[in-house]
Amino acid sequence: MSHNTVKSSYMKLQERINLMPQGAPPSETLYKILEILFSQKEAELVAMLPLKPFTAEEAAKIWKLDLVTAQNTLEQLASRAVLLDLDNKGVQMYVLPPPMAGFFEFSMMRTRGDIDQKLLSELLHQYLNVEEDFIKDLFMGSETRLGRVFVNEEVLSNENAVHILDFERASHIIKTSSHIGVGMCYCRHKMQHLDKACNAPMDICMTFNSTAASLIKHEYARRVEVSEGMELLHQAYENNLVQCGENVRNQVSFICNCCGCCCEALVASKKYGMLHPVHTTNYLPKVDENNCIGCGKCIKVCPIEAISYSEITTADNRKPKTAKINEEICLGCGVCARACLTKCITLDSRPERVITPVNSAHRLVLMAIEKGKLQNLVFDNQALESHRAMAMILSVIAKLPPAKQIMASKQVKSVYLDKLLERIHI
Repeated sequence: MSHNTVKSSYMKLQERINLMPQGAPPSETLYKILEILFSQKEAELVAMLPLKPFTAEEAAKIWKLDLVTAQNTLEQLASRAVLLDLDNKGVQMYVLPPPMAGFFEFSMMRTRGDIDQKLLSELLHQYLNVEEDFIKDLFMGSETRLGRVFVNEEVLSNENAVHILDFERASHIIKTSSHIGVGMCYCRHKMQHLDKACNAPMDICMTFNSTAASLIKHEYARRVEVSEGMELLHQAYENNLVQCGENVRNQVSFICNCCGCCCEALVASKKYGMLHPVHTTNYLPKVDENNCIGCGKCIKVCPIEAISYSEITTADNRKPKTAKINEEICLGCGVCARACLTKCITLDSRPERVITPVNSAHRLVLMAIEKGKLQNLVFDNQALESHRAMAMILSVIAKLPPAKQIMASKQVKSVYLDKLLERIHI
């Protein structure tokens, strides 16, 4: 009976997590992961929390606990990075982050002795890389993707460098963030415990703004200044790592420096490239076949195996090997252009630009609509009590294309939302 009670606590937590656009499909493996990260009592309490940021007072009311006890519980959870504590204009707020990019990664962003990280690594590998339901839902469960690729700025031509937008530059994210945190690469740390890690730098993945502030506070990341952030970006370029970050234009919360062998996003891109698990850059590499010497350097460094050899017939009937780009799966990262010995690979703008959500709220609403979960955001307990939270959600919906507004209306089935959408189209 006690075993069933324990499992029930983690099932409730899984159900709570699955209300978010980025959910977590149920699995015996998942319950074991949650059991490592949360005590049974913590799982019961966290399962009751709102989806959007909340105060200690709100948590105490939901939990029916006194404020001091609630505050201590929240601080304990935040100290282990399973909750984030955020400063909102001087008001302390808390939020349960999604599993990814969220508390799965945070659990492996530093070495720690309070949990069995080897066992956790084995369970995460089983859940993410063997069972795959989570990864498929995370990266391909909606048209709007969680992550996007940043172009390698050092290989852009002068013309491209002039036209690239600020939010497309990892350097701009680094230079304009309020906080920059650097932590251990979750993916390579996990693979290290499985004896499968590569030699790419480990302490190089970045978080920004309020997420970074919380992780820095609890020593899951170390705070760095812009100059060191730029040095780490250059180091990532030198190691042929790809910058995969949050798929938003403003207030980006993370940029990971990813390898093709360990990192979840690029492994998914390698497996399911035609489905574009992460949004590409707005660039595509182009090979000058007349100058390509067929050295294969670009083939070796491409993180998702999007380049192969191709034979061309010259005027004198020779058939030299040249590099051929598979544009259907190419990320447009520019790693190949950097590695090219003869500089015969350049980046050109894609025919159609990739659309990027404005901010996290915009992205979450889009993903919620596409996954049929918008009602979870709109009718979250705290949303009903906060006009500002409701206004934020509806204001994002108001800016969506008509087709997605119809999808939103059908899901929420709210007379208020219907009236709002009617007013937009008057």
